[in-house]
Amino acid sequence: MIRAVVFDVGECLVNEAREYGTWADWLGVPRHTFSAAFGATIARGLDYRETFQIFRPGFDLDGERERRARAGQPESFSEEDLYPDVRATLAELRSAGYWVGIAGNQTSRAGEILRSLGLPCDMIATSDDWGVSKPDPVFFERVVEAAGLGTSEIMYVGDRLDNDIRPAAKVGIRTALIRRGPWAIIQQNDPDAMQVPTIRINSLVELPSRIERLNAEAP
Repeated sequence: MIRAVVFDVGECLVNEAREYGTWADWLGVPRHTFSAAFGATIARGLDYRETFQIFRPGFDLDGERERRARAGQPESFSEEDLYPDVRATLAELRSAGYWVGIAGNQTSRAGEILRSLGLPCDMIATSDDWGVSKPDPVFFERVVEAAGLGTSEIMYVGDRLDNDIRPAAKVGIRTALIRRGPWAIIQQNDPDAMQVPTIRINSLVELPSRIERLNAEAP
């Protein structure tokens, strides 16, 4: 039975459209142009960071994050960037007795922002905190350690086949693929989008009842 649910951050809990828009502004290119290049990069199966190289060859993302912070324009998000189904779903799962975690490829700063939002969960961790990033299987081993349960008792919810669903499934974690954000939409016709996830959802609102159904069907 599933006893813990762990969520990715970007495009699962947080709508990143505004943040990527600020990167376009920082680069000095139109937002729609940046978005077009971003989508094309994902569609080619490349690392999204290659998008920045199109507009500024040699672009150092970590270094530019520091420059933005020094300039008073740090990467940021707030309550208004949370998808509207986030708080209610996390609260419903916790009330039902599930251990709820949040773990994604995020900076330490993003982790601090998430903690400041007071989300109803038992853990918030970032790749910076753990010193390992998805899709490295060690990241998902850390998820298992944090939950303190068997892999098949954990469900990881994410929007990306490459970073979330495939690597989590490889270590035995159950998965929920949420169809929102650029990766999920672009990757939706990949055969793995149908075959690999334990379940597929269009909104987090669907999640509690889908998990309840899986648990009811468990031997």
